[in-house]
Amino acid sequence: MKSSYIKHVAERQLRNKTSFSQSVSNSLTMAYRGLLKIRRTPEQLFDVTLQPIIFTLMFTYIFGGAISGNVQNYLPVIIPGILVQTVITTSIVTGVQLREDMDKGVFDRFKSLPIARIAPLAGALLADTIRYTIAAVLTFTMGYIMGYRPDGGLGHVAIAALLVIVCSWAISWIFAFFGVIARTASSVQGISMIVLFPLTFLSNAFVPAETLPEWLQWFVKINPISHLVTAVRDLTNSGTVGWDLSLSLIGAAIIVAIFAPITVRAYMRRT
Repeated sequence: MKSSYIKHVAERQLRNKTSFSQSVSNSLTMAYRGLLKIRRTPEQLFDVTLQPIIFTLMFTYIFGGAISGNVQNYLPVIIPGILVQTVITTSIVTGVQLREDMDKGVFDRFKSLPIARIAPLAGALLADTIRYTIAAVLTFTMGYIMGYRPDGGLGHVAIAALLVIVCSWAISWIFAFFGVIARTASSVQGISMIVLFPLTFLSNAFVPAETLPEWLQWFVKINPISHLVTAVRDLTNSGTVGWDLSLSLIGAAIIVAIFAPITVRAYMRRT
């Protein structure tokens, strides 16, 4: 009987391992499909190529003199803020495109295939990390052209970009959930903007929290976007790793743990 129990446990572990490896393989295949879509319709990249350039120029020259006295002193403040704001905002597209694909019946075909249930969603979200990477590179490139020289060094700049990409991927699960439950792609974009814009603009991304009214500072200081911006500034400007980085990663893990399962369940009910 003991031998039978051990055999049963071993078989169950093997099934779980196979299921996990299959889910990863299927998700990577779906991610490759997303990359093919981007290659065939490169206009999908207009937002991640133009927005970092426009926002960096606009906010730097509008706020630079008023907040830091001149543009050069403001760059260490604004470039990390623009990086977070641009990449996080880009994650909204995940939910919008998901809703459009569902309306076209694409995901109905995926549901009939012998693939992991999470693969179509996870694959689409993985493919969007390319968009986040492009936005991050262009933001730092524009900052460098304008005179930004991060004291943290290239290595810490790369870690900061990776941190923002990971957190944006986690947040994109929220917008994927909106994409599943909403009726139209435009409503997904509208809901996402209502949620995200207050979080990004009521943060320390553009101005120091200490310059804001006292009644607003409490929200800015507990805002998760503020913690992410602070973590990026610590990495790029001084090459240090602070508690804000840990908070950002913990928050990203919690978001994925909550929204990945409910998004998959909602997707299976709606398709």
